[in-house]
Amino acid sequence: MSIGINIRRLREAKKLTQENLAEKLGVTFQAVSSWERDEYLPETANLRKLAEVFDVSVSAIVEDKKGTFKTKETIYSWEHMKTYVKTTASALGMHNAYKAVDYAVAAHEGQTRKKSQIPYIYHPLNMACHAISMGIIEDEIIAAILLHDVVEDCEKTIDELPVNDETKELVGLMTKDKNAAGTREEKLDEYYGKLASNPKAALIKCIDRCNNITTMSWGLSREGIYRYIEETEKYFPGLIKVVKETPEYTKASWLLKYHIESMLDIYKRLM
Repeated sequence: MSIGINIRRLREAKKLTQENLAEKLGVTFQAVSSWERDEYLPETANLRKLAEVFDVSVSAIVEDKKGTFKTKETIYSWEHMKTYVKTTASALGMHNAYKAVDYAVAAHEGQTRKKSQIPYIYHPLNMACHAISMGIIEDEIIAAILLHDVVEDCEKTIDELPVNDETKELVGLMTKDKNAAGTREEKLDEYYGKLASNPKAALIKCIDRCNNITTMSWGLSREGIYRYIEETEKYFPGLIKVVKETPEYTKASWLLKYHIESMLDIYKRLM
């Protein structure tokens, strides 16, 4: 595809007219029209502005693409994951995790992942399957994974969760205090500091970040992706270190580090 075709395709995907796009860029609609007809090429400054408006990389505008890859919103069925996690919890006597499955499904009912129609419950269930596949079959960890967002996002309280005290503590550590005082950096420092004090919480947060990194290409803006990369690079080496130094999680730490760092590298190259 030519640059002009790419600009038109991206503009139409954003449901913008040539006039709308021109206004956002501070140029005339005739300029946009000439770009789309491949009569003139946008200057570098305008290419950067186009990338910001379309929320894509500059390369997505200038490259001559031979075709478009088909993407998937999900890989697994959340209903199948629910059955797998619940069956595993029952078979292994993980009573907290067993109760947490249905509680989490009900709490997140009607919620979707950012900028998608994917049921939100797909996220904690995917995390639980991730943990189990790495051999992490501790009741409190799987239960806390399933419940890690219900207090922050579903107006639930720690006390009403149908699990034991250790699981509640882990969920509490995973929950950000929206009313905390201080700058964004100060609040993040405090939040990640508390997570690092508990190896199980550090493990859960690393699994959470693995899952969130894989979806940020469509769930976050370009600016959001930059912030997410910076946050991950600042705080997660410390969490991985805590996980690695806990003997029963050492093997899991290798996979988590590989997943996080390789995904970050891919995003950096594409950005």
